[in-house]
Amino acid sequence: MQITVKLVGAFQVGRFKEETFCYPDGIAVQEVVNDLQLPRQILGIVLINGVHAGFDDSLADGDRLTLLPILDGG
Repeated sequence: MQITVKLVGAFQVGRFKEETFCYPDGIAVQEVVNDLQLPRQILGIVLINGVHAGFDDSLADGDRLTLLPILDGG
């Protein structure tokens, strides 16, 4: 199945902004994070098709996964 992954902010450094990947059916968000070697300690927000999601949530064909780092500032 195809999943479009969008990285935001610091996650784009040395990687990509948005790219489509092929993954097995029912893959969990955590497995995609691991595959992309993103540092979990700074992963702040996970969205699937624009809706807040968790690391254990499964993805479906055509989903858009957006990963945002923890934001700092004030």
